[in-house]
Amino acid sequence: MADTLANPELREAVRADVENRPGVYRMWGPGDELLYVGKSIRVRTRLLSYFRAPRGEKPGDLIRETARIDWDYVPDEFGALVREMRLIQRHRPKYNVQHKRKRAYAFVKITREPAPRVVPAAQVVDDGSTYYGPFPRVGHVAHTIRDISHVLGLRDCPGSTPVVFDDQLDVFDGRETLERSPACLRADLGTCLAPCCGRPRARDYAERVRQARRFLEGRGHAPLTILSERMADAAARRDFEYAALVRDRLERLRRFQEELTGFRGEVDALSFVYRVPGHRGDDRVHLIRGGRLRDTLPHPKSRAARERVAGRVDAVFGAFEPGPGGLSPHEAAEILLVARWFRLRPDELSRTRSPQDWLTAKRPSPTPASSLAPPPVPPLREAAHPPS
Repeated sequence: MADTLANPELREAVRADVENRPGVYRMWGPGDELLYVGKSIRVRTRLLSYFRAPRGEKPGDLIRETARIDWDYVPDEFGALVREMRLIQRHRPKYNVQHKRKRAYAFVKITREPAPRVVPAAQVVDDGSTYYGPFPRVGHVAHTIRDISHVLGLRDCPGSTPVVFDDQLDVFDGRETLERSPACLRADLGTCLAPCCGRPRARDYAERVRQARRFLEGRGHAPLTILSERMADAAARRDFEYAALVRDRLERLRRFQEELTGFRGEVDALSFVYRVPGHRGDDRVHLIRGGRLRDTLPHPKSRAARERVAGRVDAVFGAFEPGPGGLSPHEAAEILLVARWFRLRPDELSRTRSPQDWLTAKRPSPTPASSLAPPPVPPLREAAHPPS
């Protein structure tokens, strides 16, 4: 049975002071320790529900440990969701689980080397490589990348491994003087083109790298085609065990590309002005670029206010974006959160406008579109499975 006498003074304070509006609330312990951060579209109702929770359940234990509660009203649910996540990640409260743990994110990296590799990466750095991500399923990404490399014959040896291509051997004093033993068994097994020992021509290896890029961008199917042919050949030879192995690899890569393709459009499109109806007409304009909330402003209702918001739109979307270098885990988590919001609520996209369209509609003298267009968004993609 619920203990209705738990924290009666705090309960009365909530009943007297809190309104049923969207917002974010914080629950503090006796030693001024932040115990919990939450959000609700009806903050008063949500907070009062804690006082009815029985002892032994998380809400009941939490309210009995809480000494004070404070809250901020946020006009709309989207703004509250992002604010809640940022507060949890910053303070890591005792009772929060979602957004709290230091989640590992994985990226797919195509290195910038004479013989590029497709490798998993734990973080993004400014090293000239191309990154795809973030992905919340680290082990799944590593397994899939191995499949891609083996199917296309791309090397996965250390970056320090010397490489030389068949059409570059004339720089040596005779081919017979070059020791061309492969650095690993993959060359002999036929799963690597083996630039470590000068077997492929530079353009042939580059073509395989191009096929990997197109696959990761959802624009090519070379690994799937190769595996389909191998599976058919194995079945024709009645090698059904190998055919089943290839079939499983083919299905993994097919599912992975479906995830990439589905999310690619979302991330590329997650740069816009997003107007959201707010509580009692307090509408907000969220400026989202590259899947991250960059600023939130009241929806302008006067000419002067429109000019102020237009200035921020110019600043946010016109600023140079240096690419994915230095993307923090918190930023990666926000990209996933924002993408999930629009994936689960596709109708919300009807409330968005490109920065060019917004400025054209709100400014008497539109700025030329060429000066407003942000640089191309780097290929940051997420698997279609949001973090739990």
